[in-house]
Amino acid sequence: MAKAKRKSARKVAKKSASKSASKSASKFGARSVTVAALKRAVEGRNAQALADMYAEDALMLVIDHANPPSNPRRLQGKDAIAGYSSDVCDRDMTHMIENGVAAGNRLAFTQCCTYPDGTKVFCSAMLDLKAGKIAQQTVIQAWDG
Repeated sequence: MAKAKRKSARKVAKKSASKSASKSASKFGARSVTVAALKRAVEGRNAQALADMYAEDALMLVIDHANPPSNPRRLQGKDAIAGYSSDVCDRDMTHMIENGVAAGNRLAFTQCCTYPDGTKVFCSAMLDLKAGKIAQQTVIQAWDG
């Protein structure tokens, strides 16, 4: 009998915690960005879904052959990042998130893209989240050729 009461108490506590998490998520807007959500948006070339993941004052740094570490491309604000994402999503290429990991308020992933002519792009990204949205992202990318 005592065992059944403990089990019932755990169920009530679990339900209450679940409701609190749900209320908290709705209080701050959409749920926190996840690797799975990023994968769906990136691989689906859904620029709007990607834009919705960024905080209004987000910062994206892009490091590649044209933008070295000492002078990375800086995209400041959700609108600038949305424009960049739209450009990338509109390109005729496939996008695949190959690896992703989340821990606390950080998320990292690798992405491989392929153009129809076979040219490949590899990207590694580190994201900092704040209130469930991407506050800062650093992208390092390398292209064939």
